[in-house]
Amino acid sequence: MNRPARLAVGVVSAGRVGSVLGAALARAGHSVVAASAVSDASVRRAERLLPGVPLRPPDEVASSADLVLLALPDDVLAPMVAGLANAGAFRAGQIVVHTCGAHGIGVLRPAAEAGALPLALHPVMTFTGAPEDLQRLDSCAVGVTAADDDDAAWNVGEALTMEMGAEPVRLPEAARPLYHASLAHGANHLATLVADCVELLRRNGVREPERLLAPLLSAALDNALRHGDRALTGPVARGDVGTVRTHLRVLEEQAPEVRPAYTALARRTAARASEAGLLGSDAAREITDLLDNGREGT
Repeated sequence: MNRPARLAVGVVSAGRVGSVLGAALARAGHSVVAASAVSDASVRRAERLLPGVPLRPPDEVASSADLVLLALPDDVLAPMVAGLANAGAFRAGQIVVHTCGAHGIGVLRPAAEAGALPLALHPVMTFTGAPEDLQRLDSCAVGVTAADDDDAAWNVGEALTMEMGAEPVRLPEAARPLYHASLAHGANHLATLVADCVELLRRNGVREPERLLAPLLSAALDNALRHGDRALTGPVARGDVGTVRTHLRVLEEQAPEVRPAYTALARRTAARASEAGLLGSDAAREITDLLDNGREGT
């Protein structure tokens, strides 16, 4: 695979993702020539991770770069691309990369119409904006999307990813929405689930719930990734209807805001356990009926 030439990189903007990826590209030998930063936190982050890089408005950052890195929220990306195109910030020969998981390269059409090479590079990790993120890139995958019929573009995207220390995974344009939904469903909802568990334990007098949960949840995640549905355990997967009924009652009484999430996940667990042959049809039906209709005392 050909390595891209050393590039002048412009980072729009120096948030958690942009500052870290800019630093990773600099580590690979590219030159970060400009970045944009609006908030005080972004300015401090740029000073820490992109030392000496001048901070400029987004159009000046883009027009000064061979590689324009657009590290922006999903809903901000399209208006920013349109604005940069209207300002004449894109040109033939540039590489324009965005880092959003939800979008492919279609959102970069204005840049492509100006002659730039559009790429979508989505790092599959959470970012804190700290220097430690650079090390985490070494075990990270990046979803790469380029024009379906442009082998050179795919190669450039993969080469840039590998230069940053990550592993490229090719994703066709049409796959991006469901790809991103699956990642958000796993990572974002996992964080919500864990936070709810910590709060419920703390509410009931457990002093360091994180220490109690860490080995259990770490083992559950590892087993699920290794063994899939065979890792399912607990009262739903066993068909312990009485225990599930008790869970529903106590959640209704003490944590009604959590009960709907418990019910939805328990219903999905019962379906997966049934499909995997871990839960008999009668037990699955009884669990599902309870989740759909049953409340303690009704």
